[in-house]
Amino acid sequence: MLRILIGECNQEVSSFNPVPSRYEDFAVSFGAEILSYHRGVRQEVGGALSVFESRDDIEIVPTYSARAITNGGTLAAEDFNRLAGEFLESIRSAPKVDAVYLSLHGAMSAENEDDPEGFLLAEVRRLLGERIPIVISLDLHGIPTERMLRHCDAVVAYHTYPHVDFFETGQRAARLLLRILSGEVRPVAAKVFIPALVRGDELITETGLFGKSIRDAQTIENSAGGLSAGMFIGNPFTDVAELGSTSLVVTDDDAERAEREAIKLADDFWQVRERLQAPLTSLAESLRIAAETAGPVVLVDAADAPSSGASGDSNAILKGLLETGYDRQALIPIVDPEAVKAAMAAGIGNGVRTTVGGALDRTRFQPVEIEARVRLLSDGHFRSESHGQVWESGETAVLQAGAITLVVTSRAVNLYDRSLFFAHGQNPSQFDLVVVKSPHCQHHFFVEGAERMVNVDAPGSSSANLRSLGHRRCARPIFPLDEEVPFAAKAKLFRRPY
Repeated sequence: MLRILIGECNQEVSSFNPVPSRYEDFAVSFGAEILSYHRGVRQEVGGALSVFESRDDIEIVPTYSARAITNGGTLAAEDFNRLAGEFLESIRSAPKVDAVYLSLHGAMSAENEDDPEGFLLAEVRRLLGERIPIVISLDLHGIPTERMLRHCDAVVAYHTYPHVDFFETGQRAARLLLRILSGEVRPVAAKVFIPALVRGDELITETGLFGKSIRDAQTIENSAGGLSAGMFIGNPFTDVAELGSTSLVVTDDDAERAEREAIKLADDFWQVRERLQAPLTSLAESLRIAAETAGPVVLVDAADAPSSGASGDSNAILKGLLETGYDRQALIPIVDPEAVKAAMAAGIGNGVRTTVGGALDRTRFQPVEIEARVRLLSDGHFRSESHGQVWESGETAVLQAGAITLVVTSRAVNLYDRSLFFAHGQNPSQFDLVVVKSPHCQHHFFVEGAERMVNVDAPGSSSANLRSLGHRRCARPIFPLDEEVPFAAKAKLFRRPY
């Protein structure tokens, strides 16, 4: 009987969000409860389980899972220490195993550790020894650091953006792990660092230029001798030393091919880097477009996207709508725990005078006073329509201020689908204007039926206006933060002892 250990630690942070992430921002599970959770959702661990549980000769050893309830600012040192301590103690106390699958992210960062995933991998390797096969899965917004690659046998990355292949990524990782474990393949990885930060519609893999990079990677992965391949665009808001884009190719004991293919992917990506940027529209112009457009308008405020690590409390568009006298039906999500408390105290159906916005990122946003009617109150516990994950927005209130409907949450949740709105009785298709705090969503969520979709150049800690953020830790020069950035693709090889 083969024993395979499973663990998980996932969060994406923005270094420019002034509010640190804490232990309480994670859903933490131990042992068998990890399996019961992931059998009900289509995420990476669930995909891996579907592969492992199809065989009678495998015993799964679940250890530890820390899933971010929301992404956010840099993880506080004491909270990272607690998470890491629990994670590693679960590994230390596990029975002897034959192989390891870890679902990680790649864009975590803590106050005392630039590379949390690399730290955890190094410690897992120290605890389990050099010969135990370890395969990890990462988000393509991750930063596959050299420390990660030194301590695992292979990396498997998402191949879609917006991400719809969580489950399939876990399956790919599990299948590769079993091939390594059986001795069928001997992975060698080649990594090319690309000094480029990108953000924009051309990154949508189904329709944009970046899709060619992904399809080329898939061709390599699915070919004879190809084990894994991906293009990582990093999270441009996780300002750490190895931030950038990366091509990564894993082959079966063919270092020369891995190097050649990774260089080709990197060179092709570099050639189109200038086209992989988001065209933004000023806030004033966005408001003018909204006022003059007859049909539904989607204002994309990706600068305040919680899924990218932003605080979620931007009221920049709300303030603009109030100042310009917008009088059609608008729907806006916003984080403000004090406003929710005021609504809870007032009660459903009653009026409330409160401020909204600027509750967390107080440098960028100032509170705006409103008078509103409390339409709905909830505990903020609901499931994502995308893949069934449980989300916790904390106590939540729906406030109606004239024509503007606000879904006000106590904590940020990912907003890359309509779950928050639907869970609180609001159908975005019934509004003239919807603010979407996510850089990209699946087409059918908001774009279908909209006459205009506008990428707003608003302030925020996940702004696509990358030069506005103030990167201090990433290696320079880097595109587009610097004017002239030299690049000559050079691969670095990684191979575990076999």
